[in-house]
Amino acid sequence: MTPPRLPFDHRPPSSVSRSHDRTLTKRAERGAEVSVSLKSVAAITLFVEDPQRSKSFYQDVFDLPAIYEDEDAAAFRFENMILNLLKIPAARDLIEPGAVASREAGSGFQLTIGVDDVDAACSQLAARGVSLLNGPMDREWGMRTASFTDPDGHIWEVAQELSEGQDS
Repeated sequence: MTPPRLPFDHRPPSSVSRSHDRTLTKRAERGAEVSVSLKSVAAITLFVEDPQRSKSFYQDVFDLPAIYEDEDAAAFRFENMILNLLKIPAARDLIEPGAVASREAGSGFQLTIGVDDVDAACSQLAARGVSLLNGPMDREWGMRTASFTDPDGHIWEVAQELSEGQDS
């Protein structure tokens, strides 16, 4: 089974022509015309059990429309990236030979959204039915944070930079 092509997918389309491949190779050989930056995250793909349930969560919590969806996937455009939600069986095909971790394995990452007012963001999340995992709390590194999880256990944090001497 071939995983679906998501809005930001690095797999080349099967329709890429051989002449286009040769042009890219010639440019790479010359070097000056090819520039690769690895300093900007354009998309994150989260592996989910139920794409429809997850899609509803992201629409409700972040007030975003899906920019792409099919039976195995949905995608949302944030201000600075695309968030893909991919059903676990399709995710296995996408990252093979890598393995998809189970929710029970625990979190291996946290996604953070910078906000101007963590307390206001938490009120907005509560109004949308989201329970906090922790916070809001002031951190010793000068941030005020709160965390919550999506239906598949992915941890999200809202974070506000505190000015020097500021307490909330």
